[in-house]
Parts: sequence; structure tokens; C-alpha cells
Amino acid sequence: MHALLVEDDDRMARALGTALAQRGHTVRRVGRALDALRHVHEAGFVLLDLGLPDLDGLELLRRLRAVCDAPLIVVTARCEERDIVQGLRAGADDYVVKPFRMAELMARIDTVRRRTDPRSGRAGAHPAHPADPGGAGGFGGRPVRTGDVEVDLAGRTVTVAGVEVRLTRREFDVLAFLAARPDEVHSREVILDRIWGDVFLAASRSLDVHVAGIRAKTGRSHLVRTVRGFGYQLGSPTTPAQGDGAR
Repeated sequence: MHALLVEDDDRMARALGTALAQRGHTVRRVGRALDALRHVHEAGFVLLDLGLPDLDGLELLRRLRAVCDAPLIVVTARCEERDIVQGLRAGADDYVVKPFRMAELMARIDTVRRRTDPRSGRAGAHPAHPADPGGAGGFGGRPVRTGDVEVDLAGRTVTVAGVEVRLTRREFDVLAFLAARPDEVHSREVILDRIWGDVFLAASRSLDVHVAGIRAKTGRSHLVRTVRGFGYQLGSPTTPAQGDGAR
């Protein structure tokens, strides 16, 4: 598949281009927003850095979305939750913070492409997969409700005010893990071990990015409660999610 790589850093572009080529993709690399707009119609998917020299990356993302619906993943050093939420709301299908693991990025590309490929069935459908004892796939039982949000652990769906919300598999796994034990506060290390199988990812922003994605896509910023210095807990959509102390 043809990838459009929008990245002004030569070293990062070479690394990404090599990894994509090894997976059979053809790559066009551009370093400026104007070139990205010129070539986006050729792309099967887009990797977009937000730190471009000629235009703010979020503004470029909005312009790309106005003319193209190809899968798009933001790959950037901007790691604040506000940036992540803005990127997802502007139309990104996923958001990856630098530094990242190349294997994880390649897996996210595959997931986004499957999710957005009309040939794979209903857009946004969660791919069927066996129960995963390391993630949320093995949770069953009744759907969990908090406010107007319902998490169907067995059906792997999330609805807000009766409307289904599309989450990535990892986002759902994180939310389902919290929803399966709503009264417990879960440490970052436990969540990373159970969902990612790697506690050392605590040094990255992977978990924070996925939590931000859950909040942005559900439109319920308090659905996941932050316990500062420790981890996360399922919250109520009507109560504050951040600034809490561990209980």
C-alpha cells in the first residue's frame, strides 16, 4: 500500500521509511504541509508529524481531513493530553507519541487500516478475537454502566447516551479492564502488564495516549479517573477525572 509520510526530520523519516518498506509499503516522504496536501490523494494511509516548518500540524490535519478520508495516524513529540484530544477530534484515527516502539507503530497501522477498510465489513467494527487473559478480551458478564456510558464487556462495545462509540482495540481493552473492576484503583504498572504485557512501557506515554483517546471519543472527560502518581480508575462522566489523590 502507498504511504504518505509527512515528517520534516530526516533521521526519523529514514527510520520510518525503512520500516514501512520492509512491510511492503511504498512510501512518499514530504516535509512540508503544502506537499502533503498535493500528494494526499495518492495515499492509502498517512503518517503525520505535527511539528512542520510551514503550518501547524493540527491545522494541516484538518485540511487533510477536508479532502481525504484515508487512515491517518499522528506521530509526534507533542504528548500533552490537550494535544492528543485535539488531534483525535481533528480527525486522526490514532495518535502515537515519540519516542515509540517501531513494532507497536506498525501494529497500529495495521489495526487502523483494518478498522477503516470498507471491505472488512462495517466501519468501526471491532475485529473478532479470542479471549486474551492479558487484556480485556476474557471479561464477560453484564454490561457496566456509569452515568450515560455503557461498556459491554462481552460484546466489546461502548455506547454513550445510547449511541455506539468507536474505540480502538487497545482503548477498549483499557476501558474494559477498569470497568470490570470499577471500585478498584489500578496502578499504571498493572494496567501496562495486563493490557500490553510490558510494565516497562511505563516510561512511555502509550497508556496516557489511550486514556486521552477514550475521553475524547466518548466526549466524557471524567469517564477515566486519574489518581495522580499511581494510576487510573473507572470514573463517573459527571465527576472530575483529574487532580484526584489516591484513596
